Amino acid sequence: MEATTMTQVTTNNPNNNSIHGPVVEEVEGLIRVYKDGHVERSQFLPCVDPSLPLHLGVACSDVHIDNLTNVWARLYVPTVLTKSSPVSKLPLLVYFHGGGFCAGSASWSCYHQFLARLSANSRCLVMHVNYRLAPENPLPAAYEDGVNAILWLKKTRNDNLWSKLCDFSNIFLAGDSAGGNIANHVAARLSDVDALIKPLKIEGTILIQPFFGGEARTESERRVENNTKRSVLTLASSDTWWRLALPREANREHLYCKPVKIRRRTLVCVAEMDVLMDRAMELGDSEDEKMIKRVVYKGVGHAFQILDESPLANTMTLQMLCDMDAFIHLSEP
Repeated sequence: MEATTMTQVTTNNPNNNSIHGPVVEEVEGLIRVYKDGHVERSQFLPCVDPSLPLHLGVACSDVHIDNLTNVWARLYVPTVLTKSSPVSKLPLLVYFHGGGFCAGSASWSCYHQFLARLSANSRCLVMHVNYRLAPENPLPAAYEDGVNAILWLKKTRNDNLWSKLCDFSNIFLAGDSAGGNIANHVAARLSDVDALIKPLKIEGTILIQPFFGGEARTESERRVENNTKRSVLTLASSDTWWRLALPREANREHLYCKPVKIRRRTLVCVAEMDVLMDRAMELGDSEDEKMIKRVVYKGVGHAFQILDESPLANTMTLQMLCDMDAFIHLSEP
């Protein structure tokens, strides 16, 4: 069944101050929250339908996952398999978008382009989950939606034509920024219930500039904050996202702000000019090093792969796509 794409866009109304009271939280250009709890989101990026150019060799469609919560996903399926592809079935990448847990959509044009390229280049299926957003649905709602998306895959794995191409024993959880946090926490929750999702198997995680935090500032947070032109994520906006996403009265030492140890292969993609660089580099401990591969992309900031169109960012994005491809197909002959 095809899903109706929810854009979650609200036009800024100058009369809202008198209707809903003063603005109590704001990330400029993205979200405003008023005293009475009213949430106003701006159309930061255009939302697009699932269509793709034929020459890309990827088919795309939207599917419902949960009608009650209105969670849906956008599926990318390679239609042209090269002779170099050594397997009859393809890995599946389950992806979670960024946006501080409070903004973003699986229909945003930047993600649509990036994930279509990834599906074509890496010969993998991609399911981009449009999870519920905070502050209306604070954490752990996004984690729960991620787990439910995997359970939906198990339930419907024999009901769709695309599933015939899918190797359900070779699933990767991935995401950027807040989506990287979600991928990590969903993987941890699923590792506790391995038997529940069989025959599905989570092979690994890909965390792109993952959004983790703490009350104490890191060196990269202090350094990049003084050069905000190099990163779209600032400390001020980061702190606001956490206040909006966390349970009431929680601070940045809450467990949702911290990475969870998982015994899965993990690729961590780090941007050198990102305020989150140090937190990404500190992921794991000495026991985890053999399971974690980190790649640092020089000279670029947070979300460069979807928002920065400079020549350097384009070069680094191509490198990231190659690194993800190598990681996904590592175990293949």
